[in-house]
Amino acid sequence: MYKPRTLVTAVLILAALAPLAVSASGQAETTTDGPTEIQFWHAFSDAPRSGWIEDRAAEWNAANPDFRVVVERKGSYRETLQAAVLAARQGDAPHLVQLFEVGSQLAVDSGIFKPVGEVGGIPADDYIEPVLNYYTIDDQIYSIPFNSSSPILYYNRDKMAQAGLDPDSPPETFSEVIAMLEQARDAGVDGARIGFNLHSWFFEQWMAEQNAPLVNNSNGRAARATEVNLTSDAAYTIVNWIDELNRRGLYTYTGRLEDWSGSDAIFQQGEAMFHITSTADLGNISSAVEGSFELGTGLLPIPDGVERNGVVIGGASVWLLDGHPTRELEAARDFVLFMTNTENMVSWHKLTGYYPVRNSSVDALEAEGWFDEDPNAYTAFDQLLNTVPNPASAGALMGSFLDTRTIIEEAIQKVLQGTDVQAAMEEAKVLADDRLREYNANL
Repeated sequence: MYKPRTLVTAVLILAALAPLAVSASGQAETTTDGPTEIQFWHAFSDAPRSGWIEDRAAEWNAANPDFRVVVERKGSYRETLQAAVLAARQGDAPHLVQLFEVGSQLAVDSGIFKPVGEVGGIPADDYIEPVLNYYTIDDQIYSIPFNSSSPILYYNRDKMAQAGLDPDSPPETFSEVIAMLEQARDAGVDGARIGFNLHSWFFEQWMAEQNAPLVNNSNGRAARATEVNLTSDAAYTIVNWIDELNRRGLYTYTGRLEDWSGSDAIFQQGEAMFHITSTADLGNISSAVEGSFELGTGLLPIPDGVERNGVVIGGASVWLLDGHPTRELEAARDFVLFMTNTENMVSWHKLTGYYPVRNSSVDALEAEGWFDEDPNAYTAFDQLLNTVPNPASAGALMGSFLDTRTIIEEAIQKVLQGTDVQAAMEEAKVLADDRLREYNANL
Protein backbone atom coordinates (compact mmCIF):
# COMPACT_ATOMS: atom_id res chain seq x y z
CA MET A 1 0.00 0.00 0.00
CA TYR A 2 1.16 3.52 -0.76
CA LYS A 3 2.71 5.35 2.15
CA PRO A 4 3.84 9.02 1.95
CA ARG A 5 7.57 9.53 1.62
CA THR A 6 9.34 11.82 4.08
CA LEU A 7 11.61 13.72 1.67
CA VAL A 8 8.95 16.03 0.25
CA THR A 9 7.71 16.95 3.71
CA ALA A 10 11.23 17.51 4.98
CA VAL A 11 12.13 19.81 2.11
CA LEU A 12 8.99 21.86 2.55
CA ILE A 13 9.45 22.20 6.30
CA LEU A 14 13.10 23.15 5.97
CA ALA A 15 12.34 25.62 3.21
CA ALA A 16 9.90 27.37 5.51
CA LEU A 17 12.50 27.93 8.19
CA ALA A 18 14.74 30.97 8.65
CA PRO A 19 16.62 32.34 5.62
CA LEU A 20 20.00 30.93 4.68
CA ALA A 21 22.60 31.59 7.34
CA VAL A 22 24.96 34.20 5.90
CA SER A 23 27.57 36.63 7.03
CA ALA A 24 27.02 40.33 7.68
CA SER A 25 28.09 41.03 4.09
CA GLY A 26 25.15 38.97 2.84
CA GLN A 27 27.13 35.93 1.73
CA ALA A 28 28.42 32.84 3.48
CA GLU A 29 31.66 33.17 5.37
CA THR A 30 34.79 31.73 3.78
CA THR A 31 38.26 31.18 5.13
CA THR A 32 41.38 32.82 3.69
CA ASP A 33 44.02 30.34 4.89
CA GLY A 34 45.25 28.28 1.93
CA PRO A 35 43.14 27.31 -1.05
CA THR A 36 39.43 28.04 -0.81
CA GLU A 37 37.46 24.82 -0.55
CA ILE A 38 34.70 24.08 -3.03
CA GLN A 39 32.54 21.26 -1.69
CA PHE A 40 30.87 18.89 -4.16
CA TRP A 41 28.33 16.36 -2.91
CA HIS A 42 27.35 13.45 -5.15
CA ALA A 43 25.34 10.23 -4.93
CA PHE A 44 27.54 7.60 -6.61
CA SER A 45 28.40 4.65 -4.39
CA ASP A 46 30.52 2.57 -6.80
CA ALA A 47 34.27 2.94 -7.08
CA PRO A 48 34.55 3.47 -10.87
CA ARG A 49 32.20 6.45 -11.05
CA SER A 50 33.10 8.07 -7.75
CA GLY A 51 36.79 7.51 -8.52
CA TRP A 52 36.37 9.21 -11.89
CA ILE A 53 34.99 12.31 -10.16
CA GLU A 54 37.87 12.28 -7.68
CA ASP A 55 40.37 12.13 -10.56
CA ARG A 56 38.75 15.10 -12.31
CA ALA A 57 38.81 17.09 -9.07
CA ALA A 58 42.50 16.33 -8.60
CA GLU A 59 43.27 17.52 -12.14
CA TRP A 60 41.30 20.73 -11.72
CA ASN A 61 42.82 21.41 -8.31
CA ALA A 62 46.33 21.10 -9.74
CA ALA A 63 45.52 23.69 -12.40
CA ASN A 64 43.72 26.04 -9.98
CA PRO A 65 45.87 26.35 -6.81
CA ASP A 66 43.65 29.06 -5.29
CA PHE A 67 40.84 26.54 -4.90
CA ARG A 68 40.44 22.94 -3.84
CA VAL A 69 37.41 20.89 -4.83
CA VAL A 70 36.51 18.46 -2.05
CA VAL A 71 34.34 15.57 -3.23
CA GLU A 72 32.01 13.73 -0.85
CA ARG A 73 29.30 11.13 -1.31
CA LYS A 74 26.19 11.91 0.73
CA GLY A 75 24.07 8.82 0.11
CA SER A 76 21.27 8.22 -2.37
CA TYR A 77 19.87 10.98 -4.57
CA ARG A 78 17.02 11.47 -2.11
CA GLU A 79 19.41 11.61 0.84
CA THR A 80 21.75 13.99 -0.98
CA LEU A 81 18.94 16.49 -1.65
CA GLN A 82 17.70 16.28 1.92
CA ALA A 83 21.23 16.75 3.28
CA ALA A 84 21.77 19.79 1.06
CA VAL A 85 18.58 21.48 2.26
CA LEU A 86 19.43 20.82 5.89
CA ALA A 87 23.01 22.05 5.46
CA ALA A 88 21.81 25.23 3.74
CA ARG A 89 19.44 26.04 6.58
CA GLN A 90 22.29 25.53 9.05
CA GLY A 91 24.57 27.86 7.11
CA ASP A 92 26.97 25.11 6.09
CA ALA A 93 25.90 24.34 2.53
CA PRO A 94 28.20 22.79 -0.07
CA HIS A 95 28.79 24.67 -3.31
CA LEU A 96 27.74 21.88 -5.65
CA VAL A 97 25.20 19.08 -5.37
CA GLN A 98 24.38 16.30 -7.84
CA LEU A 99 20.58 15.92 -7.98
CA PHE A 100 18.44 13.44 -9.87
CA GLU A 101 16.20 14.78 -12.60
CA VAL A 102 12.90 14.27 -10.77
CA GLY A 103 14.15 16.38 -7.89
CA SER A 104 14.19 19.49 -10.10
CA GLN A 105 10.90 21.01 -8.92
CA LEU A 106 11.79 20.24 -5.31
CA ALA A 107 15.16 21.91 -5.81
CA VAL A 108 13.60 25.05 -7.27
CA ASP A 109 10.96 25.24 -4.55
CA SER A 110 13.50 24.78 -1.75
CA GLY A 111 14.95 28.18 -2.58
CA ILE A 112 18.51 27.18 -1.76
CA PHE A 113 19.86 26.82 -5.30
CA LYS A 114 21.12 29.47 -7.70
CA PRO A 115 20.41 29.00 -11.42
CA VAL A 116 23.66 28.49 -13.29
CA GLY A 117 22.50 31.13 -15.74
CA GLU A 118 22.99 33.68 -12.95
CA VAL A 119 26.61 32.57 -12.43
CA GLY A 120 27.94 33.06 -15.92
CA GLY A 121 25.94 30.36 -17.65
CA ILE A 122 27.19 27.45 -19.72
CA PRO A 123 27.98 26.93 -23.45
CA ALA A 124 24.39 25.89 -24.13
CA ASP A 125 24.88 25.35 -27.86
CA ASP A 126 27.25 22.46 -27.19
CA TYR A 127 24.82 20.49 -25.02
CA ILE A 128 22.57 17.86 -26.60
CA GLU A 129 19.22 19.63 -26.89
CA PRO A 130 16.92 17.01 -25.29
CA VAL A 131 19.30 16.85 -22.31
CA LEU A 132 19.41 20.59 -21.77
CA ASN A 133 15.67 20.77 -22.39
CA TYR A 134 14.94 18.95 -19.12
CA TYR A 135 16.95 21.33 -16.97
CA THR A 136 15.55 24.48 -18.59
CA ILE A 137 12.76 25.80 -16.38
CA ASP A 138 10.86 29.02 -17.13
CA ASP A 139 13.29 29.64 -20.01
CA GLN A 140 16.25 29.54 -17.62
CA ILE A 141 18.97 26.90 -17.33
CA TYR A 142 19.01 25.89 -13.69
CA SER A 143 21.73 23.24 -13.51
CA ILE A 144 24.60 21.72 -15.47
CA PRO A 145 23.82 18.33 -17.11
CA PHE A 146 26.19 15.58 -15.99
CA ASN A 147 25.20 11.92 -15.91
CA SER A 148 22.36 11.58 -18.41
CA SER A 149 20.67 8.40 -19.54
CA SER A 150 17.56 6.91 -21.13
CA PRO A 151 16.19 3.38 -21.42
CA ILE A 152 16.98 1.13 -24.36
CA LEU A 153 16.23 -2.46 -25.28
CA TYR A 154 18.90 -5.05 -24.51
CA TYR A 155 18.50 -8.44 -26.12
CA ASN A 156 20.08 -11.87 -26.35
CA ARG A 157 21.10 -12.27 -29.98
CA ASP A 158 21.67 -16.02 -29.51
CA LYS A 159 18.11 -16.59 -28.31
CA MET A 160 16.70 -14.55 -31.20
CA ALA A 161 18.63 -16.70 -33.65
CA GLN A 162 17.41 -19.87 -31.93
CA ALA A 163 13.85 -18.61 -32.37
CA GLY A 164 14.36 -18.07 -36.09
CA LEU A 165 14.30 -14.30 -35.65
CA ASP A 166 16.72 -11.84 -37.23
CA PRO A 167 19.15 -10.68 -34.49
CA ASP A 168 19.70 -7.48 -36.45
CA SER A 169 15.99 -6.58 -36.26
CA PRO A 170 14.88 -6.32 -32.63
CA PRO A 171 11.25 -5.39 -31.86
CA GLU A 172 10.33 -1.71 -32.06
CA THR A 173 6.68 -1.82 -30.99
CA PHE A 174 4.63 -3.37 -28.20
CA SER A 175 2.98 -5.87 -30.55
CA GLU A 176 6.32 -6.89 -32.06
CA VAL A 177 7.65 -7.67 -28.58
CA ILE A 178 4.72 -10.02 -27.95
CA ALA A 179 4.92 -11.64 -31.38
CA MET A 180 8.65 -12.31 -31.14
CA LEU A 181 8.42 -13.69 -27.63
CA GLU A 182 5.61 -16.02 -28.60
CA GLN A 183 7.60 -17.22 -31.62
CA ALA A 184 10.57 -17.87 -29.35
CA ARG A 185 8.39 -19.77 -26.87
CA ASP A 186 6.84 -21.84 -29.66
CA ALA A 187 10.37 -22.65 -30.84
CA GLY A 188 11.26 -23.95 -27.39
CA VAL A 189 13.68 -21.15 -26.53
CA ASP A 190 14.36 -21.01 -22.80
CA GLY A 191 13.71 -17.61 -21.29
CA ALA A 192 11.25 -16.37 -23.91
CA ARG A 193 10.32 -13.37 -21.80
CA ILE A 194 10.97 -9.64 -21.43
CA GLY A 195 12.20 -8.22 -18.17
CA PHE A 196 12.31 -4.70 -16.78
CA ASN A 197 12.24 -3.66 -13.19
CA LEU A 198 8.98 -2.27 -11.85
CA HIS A 199 9.89 1.41 -12.00
CA SER A 200 7.75 4.40 -12.96
CA TRP A 201 10.64 5.73 -15.06
CA PHE A 202 9.67 3.35 -17.86
CA PHE A 203 6.00 4.38 -17.62
CA GLU A 204 7.13 8.00 -17.91
CA GLN A 205 9.18 7.16 -21.02
CA TRP A 206 6.26 5.45 -22.73
CA MET A 207 4.04 8.45 -21.98
CA ALA A 208 6.63 10.72 -23.63
CA GLU A 209 6.95 8.43 -26.66
CA GLN A 210 3.20 8.95 -27.22
CA ASN A 211 3.69 12.73 -26.93
CA ALA A 212 1.51 12.54 -23.83
CA PRO A 213 2.37 14.72 -20.81
CA LEU A 214 2.51 12.99 -17.45
CA VAL A 215 0.96 16.02 -15.73
CA ASN A 216 -1.19 18.93 -16.90
CA ASN A 217 -0.13 22.47 -17.77
CA SER A 218 2.30 21.32 -20.46
CA ASN A 219 3.93 18.81 -18.15
CA GLY A 220 4.20 21.41 -15.41
CA ARG A 221 6.31 23.71 -17.58
CA ALA A 222 3.71 26.31 -18.58
CA ALA A 223 2.37 26.54 -15.02
CA ARG A 224 2.62 24.51 -11.83
CA ALA A 225 1.17 21.02 -12.31
CA THR A 226 -2.12 20.32 -10.53
CA GLU A 227 -3.16 16.98 -12.02
CA VAL A 228 -1.43 13.70 -12.91
CA ASN A 229 -2.64 12.09 -16.15
CA LEU A 230 -2.89 8.49 -15.00
CA THR A 231 -6.27 7.72 -16.58
CA SER A 232 -5.47 9.03 -20.06
CA ASP A 233 -5.60 6.78 -23.12
CA ALA A 234 -1.79 6.85 -23.23
CA ALA A 235 -1.53 5.65 -19.63
CA TYR A 236 -4.01 2.82 -20.21
CA THR A 237 -2.13 1.73 -23.34
CA ILE A 238 1.04 1.23 -21.30
CA VAL A 239 -0.48 -0.65 -18.38
CA ASN A 240 -2.70 -2.79 -20.61
CA TRP A 241 0.42 -3.92 -22.48
CA ILE A 242 2.23 -4.83 -19.27
CA ASP A 243 -0.90 -6.67 -18.14
CA GLU A 244 -1.07 -8.58 -21.41
CA LEU A 245 2.60 -9.54 -21.20
CA ASN A 246 2.05 -10.83 -17.69
CA ARG A 247 -1.13 -12.77 -18.50
CA ARG A 248 0.63 -14.46 -21.43
CA GLY A 249 3.58 -15.43 -19.23
CA LEU A 250 5.94 -13.20 -21.21
CA TYR A 251 7.00 -10.75 -18.47
CA THR A 252 9.43 -11.31 -15.63
CA TYR A 253 10.71 -9.25 -12.71
CA THR A 254 11.89 -9.95 -9.18
CA GLY A 255 8.65 -8.96 -7.47
CA ARG A 256 10.27 -5.92 -5.86
CA LEU A 257 9.84 -2.29 -6.80
CA GLU A 258 12.75 -0.46 -8.43
CA ASP A 259 15.01 -3.53 -8.33
CA TRP A 260 17.55 -2.50 -10.96
CA SER A 261 20.24 -5.05 -10.14
CA GLY A 262 17.77 -7.90 -9.73
CA SER A 263 16.22 -7.25 -13.12
CA ASP A 264 19.67 -7.02 -14.72
CA ALA A 265 20.58 -10.36 -13.16
CA ILE A 266 17.55 -12.08 -14.73
CA PHE A 267 18.74 -11.01 -18.17
CA GLN A 268 22.42 -11.63 -17.54
CA GLN A 269 21.68 -15.18 -16.39
CA GLY A 270 19.86 -15.94 -19.65
CA GLU A 271 16.38 -16.03 -18.12
CA ALA A 272 14.98 -13.36 -20.46
CA MET A 273 15.44 -12.79 -24.18
CA PHE A 274 14.62 -9.07 -23.95
CA HIS A 275 15.46 -6.59 -21.22
CA ILE A 276 14.74 -2.88 -20.81
CA THR A 277 16.99 -0.75 -18.64
CA SER A 278 19.14 2.36 -18.71
CA THR A 279 21.87 3.01 -21.24
CA ALA A 280 24.00 3.75 -18.17
CA ASP A 281 24.10 -0.02 -17.56
CA LEU A 282 25.64 -0.84 -20.92
CA GLY A 283 29.17 -1.16 -19.59
CA ASN A 284 28.20 -3.37 -16.67
CA ILE A 285 25.86 -5.60 -18.68
CA SER A 286 28.35 -6.00 -21.53
CA SER A 287 30.99 -7.18 -19.08
CA ALA A 288 28.59 -9.47 -17.23
CA VAL A 289 27.41 -11.37 -20.33
CA GLU A 290 30.75 -11.56 -22.13
CA GLY A 291 31.45 -15.20 -22.93
CA SER A 292 27.85 -16.23 -22.18
CA PHE A 293 25.93 -14.81 -25.12
CA GLU A 294 26.11 -12.09 -27.75
CA LEU A 295 24.49 -8.86 -26.64
CA GLY A 296 22.40 -6.62 -28.86
CA THR A 297 20.73 -3.27 -28.21
CA GLY A 298 17.73 -1.61 -29.80
CA LEU A 299 15.46 1.39 -29.46
CA LEU A 300 12.93 1.39 -26.65
CA PRO A 301 9.84 -0.43 -28.01
CA ILE A 302 6.85 1.90 -28.20
CA PRO A 303 3.05 1.55 -28.47
CA ASP A 304 1.68 0.62 -31.87
CA GLY A 305 0.21 3.29 -34.10
CA VAL A 306 2.12 6.27 -32.69
CA GLU A 307 4.96 8.24 -34.20
CA ARG A 308 8.09 7.95 -32.11
CA ASN A 309 8.37 11.18 -30.09
CA GLY A 310 11.48 10.43 -28.07
CA VAL A 311 12.62 9.78 -24.53
CA VAL A 312 12.81 11.82 -21.37
CA ILE A 313 16.33 12.25 -20.07
CA GLY A 314 17.17 10.47 -16.85
CA GLY A 315 20.13 10.63 -14.52
CA ALA A 316 21.25 13.80 -12.79
CA SER A 317 22.73 17.27 -13.10
CA VAL A 318 24.88 19.46 -10.86
CA TRP A 319 23.29 22.40 -9.03
CA LEU A 320 24.94 25.47 -7.50
CA LEU A 321 23.88 26.44 -3.98
CA ASP A 322 23.19 30.05 -3.14
CA GLY A 323 24.71 31.82 -0.14
CA HIS A 324 28.36 31.61 -1.24
CA PRO A 325 30.56 34.48 -2.48
CA THR A 326 30.36 35.05 -6.23
CA ARG A 327 34.05 34.20 -6.61
CA GLU A 328 33.45 30.74 -5.12
CA LEU A 329 30.32 30.08 -7.15
CA GLU A 330 32.15 31.00 -10.34
CA ALA A 331 34.96 28.62 -9.43
CA ALA A 332 32.43 25.90 -8.65
CA ARG A 333 30.76 26.41 -12.01
CA ASP A 334 34.14 26.35 -13.75
CA PHE A 335 34.97 23.03 -12.13
CA VAL A 336 31.73 21.43 -13.35
CA LEU A 337 32.32 22.81 -16.83
CA PHE A 338 35.79 21.24 -16.73
CA MET A 339 34.39 17.94 -15.44
CA THR A 340 31.86 17.90 -18.26
CA ASN A 341 34.04 19.24 -21.07
CA THR A 342 34.39 17.48 -24.41
CA GLU A 343 37.32 15.25 -23.50
CA ASN A 344 36.05 14.32 -20.06
CA MET A 345 32.57 13.45 -21.31
CA VAL A 346 34.13 11.10 -23.85
CA SER A 347 35.97 9.40 -21.01
CA TRP A 348 32.84 9.35 -18.84
CA HIS A 349 30.75 7.75 -21.58
CA LYS A 350 33.30 5.03 -22.26
CA LEU A 351 33.54 4.20 -18.57
CA THR A 352 29.84 4.17 -17.75
CA GLY A 353 27.56 4.21 -20.79
CA TYR A 354 26.00 7.53 -19.74
CA TYR A 355 25.51 10.08 -22.49
CA PRO A 356 28.47 12.45 -22.77
CA VAL A 357 25.88 15.35 -22.85
CA ARG A 358 27.93 17.48 -25.28
CA ASN A 359 27.56 17.48 -29.05
CA SER A 360 31.31 17.97 -29.41
CA SER A 361 31.85 14.77 -27.41
CA VAL A 362 29.56 12.82 -29.73
CA ASP A 363 31.49 14.23 -32.69
CA ALA A 364 34.77 13.17 -31.09
CA LEU A 365 33.49 9.64 -30.46
CA GLU A 366 32.31 9.35 -34.05
CA ALA A 367 35.61 10.69 -35.41
CA GLU A 368 37.63 8.07 -33.56
CA GLY A 369 35.33 5.26 -34.72
CA TRP A 370 34.04 4.45 -31.24
CA PHE A 371 30.56 3.55 -32.47
CA ASP A 372 31.96 1.36 -35.22
CA GLU A 373 33.92 -0.51 -32.59
CA ASP A 374 30.92 -0.79 -30.25
CA PRO A 375 27.67 -0.34 -32.22
CA ASN A 376 25.62 -1.19 -29.12
CA ALA A 377 26.75 2.14 -27.68
CA TYR A 378 25.27 4.09 -30.57
CA THR A 379 21.70 2.90 -30.04
CA ALA A 380 21.08 5.32 -27.19
CA PHE A 381 22.50 8.26 -29.17
CA ASP A 382 20.36 7.43 -32.17
CA GLN A 383 17.31 7.41 -29.91
CA LEU A 384 18.22 10.61 -28.06
CA LEU A 385 19.29 12.67 -31.06
CA ASN A 386 15.99 11.87 -32.77
CA THR A 387 13.92 12.97 -29.78
CA VAL A 388 11.49 15.77 -30.62
CA PRO A 389 11.93 18.68 -28.18
CA ASN A 390 8.47 19.36 -26.74
CA PRO A 391 6.79 19.41 -23.30
CA ALA A 392 6.23 15.65 -23.29
CA SER A 393 9.87 14.77 -24.01
CA ALA A 394 11.13 17.54 -21.72
CA GLY A 395 9.76 15.56 -18.79
CA ALA A 396 7.33 16.44 -16.04
CA LEU A 397 7.92 18.98 -13.29
CA MET A 398 6.09 18.44 -10.01
CA GLY A 399 7.09 18.63 -6.40
CA SER A 400 5.47 15.32 -5.49
CA PHE A 401 7.30 13.34 -8.20
CA LEU A 402 8.86 10.86 -5.78
CA ASP A 403 5.51 10.01 -4.23
CA THR A 404 3.88 9.79 -7.66
CA ARG A 405 6.48 7.29 -8.81
CA THR A 406 5.71 5.01 -5.89
CA ILE A 407 1.97 5.33 -6.53
CA ILE A 408 2.39 4.35 -10.19
CA GLU A 409 4.64 1.41 -9.34
CA GLU A 410 2.25 0.07 -6.73
CA ALA A 411 -0.68 0.42 -9.13
CA ILE A 412 1.12 -1.63 -11.80
CA GLN A 413 2.09 -4.21 -9.21
CA LYS A 414 -1.59 -4.56 -8.27
CA VAL A 415 -2.39 -5.16 -11.94
CA LEU A 416 0.27 -7.87 -12.07
CA GLN A 417 -1.43 -9.46 -9.07
CA GLY A 418 -4.84 -9.49 -10.77
CA THR A 419 -6.43 -6.08 -10.16
CA ASP A 420 -8.36 -4.60 -13.09
CA VAL A 421 -6.26 -2.03 -15.01
CA GLN A 422 -8.89 0.69 -14.95
CA ALA A 423 -9.59 0.26 -11.24
CA ALA A 424 -5.88 0.32 -10.36
CA MET A 425 -5.17 3.44 -12.40
CA GLU A 426 -8.25 5.31 -11.19
CA GLU A 427 -7.15 4.69 -7.61
CA ALA A 428 -3.60 5.74 -8.48
CA LYS A 429 -4.84 8.99 -10.00
CA VAL A 430 -6.78 9.89 -6.86
CA LEU A 431 -3.72 9.24 -4.70
CA ALA A 432 -1.32 11.08 -7.01
CA ASP A 433 -3.60 14.09 -7.41
CA ASP A 434 -4.13 14.29 -3.64
CA ARG A 435 -0.39 14.16 -3.00
CA LEU A 436 0.27 16.86 -5.61
CA ARG A 437 -2.50 19.04 -4.15
CA GLU A 438 -1.01 18.64 -0.68
CA TYR A 439 2.44 19.59 -1.95
CA ASN A 440 1.20 22.67 -3.77
CA ALA A 441 -0.85 23.78 -0.75
CA ASN A 442 2.26 23.76 1.43
CA LEU A 443 4.18 26.19 -0.78
